[in-house]
Amino acid sequence: MEYLIRPLEQNEYHILENMLYEAIYQPDKNNLIPREVLKLPEVHEYINNFGQEKDDYCLVADFNGKIVGAVWTRILAGDVKGFGNIDNETPEFAISLYKEYRNRGIGTKLMNVMIEYLRNSRYKQASLNVKKKNYAVRLYKNMGFEIIGEDKEDYLMLLRL
Repeated sequence: MEYLIRPLEQNEYHILENMLYEAIYQPDKNNLIPREVLKLPEVHEYINNFGQEKDDYCLVADFNGKIVGAVWTRILAGDVKGFGNIDNETPEFAISLYKEYRNRGIGTKLMNVMIEYLRNSRYKQASLNVKKKNYAVRLYKNMGFEIIGEDKEDYLMLLRL
């Protein structure tokens, strides 16, 4: 399967709303979380005014001109903090792929390219939050993320760059 990993262009920022919804862990396929969840401040902050902060960066997987996945980072340390917030210098990951493109190595490639970008940009670390039941926990561990905190449902994970 041929696809291109490339930066998200400014005229494509609107796609992040769909990508954010796809990033939400949905354990019950018969009882999906409604899209209104995107309006909650702690969720919406992942895409709100994306591209206006110096630390906002997004890569997409482009399959024949169609964006099928995205990984983006931003520092979510303002009034509304991200679920994976560590501090005001650590970018936080969000990643998603449309269902039909999962389990093909695209997510791994997106993550690897983003990690390399963050290293080259001199970040010391990156974080993310993931549901404990999410199969992606294994991917993140394989990429070097460590569990540094947890609650009943979630892991807080950190990657030292």
